[in-house]
Parts: sequence; structure tokens; C-alpha cells
Amino acid sequence: QVQLVESGGGLVQAGGSLRLSCAASGRTFRNYAMAWFRQAPGKEREFVAAIDWSGINTYYADSVKGRFTISRDNAKTAVYLQMNSLKPEDTAVYYCARSPRGARTLQRNECDYWGQGTQVTVSS
Repeated sequence: QVQLVESGGGLVQAGGSLRLSCAASGRTFRNYAMAWFRQAPGKEREFVAAIDWSGINTYYADSVKGRFTISRDNAKTAVYLQMNSLKPEDTAVYYCARSPRGARTLQRNECDYWGQGTQVTVSS
């Protein structure tokens, strides 16, 4: 059984930064790509970023490209999302997910394990 636990969300002013963390259980963490999604109130859950098992290849939604950076530490079984130049439209619950289909622009149903989410609120 895989457990994913996000942390690091909070309230920040526009232009500020936050760093989200996702702690993963399980000895197979290093074998899988990982991803971040987000869901704003009344909207569908959308892809934000993904990283392959090695940490070398990363993918981003156009809306966050150049502002967000995904990374991972396989020794610590953790994945991170550094968010800079935050905008009010980045406000959402952010979810960490495991992808058995590799790292690329992912659909929600392509991930098999999910965390409980962490709230990010950006004030204008």
C-alpha cells in the first residue's frame, strides 16, 4: 500500500512563494514517476507538473511553466513543488499523485495513488 502525504500549503500574497512537499511510503517510490495536480473550487482537477523516476525529465502545464519547479529526492522518498511568482488563480487544493504511466502531461485517471491534498491560497 502506498501513502502520499502533502504539506507546505498556506496563505501567501500574490508574487510570493511556497514549497510543497509530498512524503511517500513504500519501497517502490524510486520506480515511479510522480505528479502534482490541483483543483480549484467548482473546477476539474488539473495537471500541474510531473517528474520521471530519475528526476531528470520534468513536464509542466503551460499555466505554471517558468514559475513552478518539480523535484524529487528518492533517498527521502519525497517529491516537491517549488512555486514562485504566485498568482490568485493558483489558489487551489494541490494533490500529489503517483503515475504508473511515466512522466508527461497526465490525465487524472492515469494516476493510481493520491494524497489528501494541501490548500494553497494566494491573495491579491
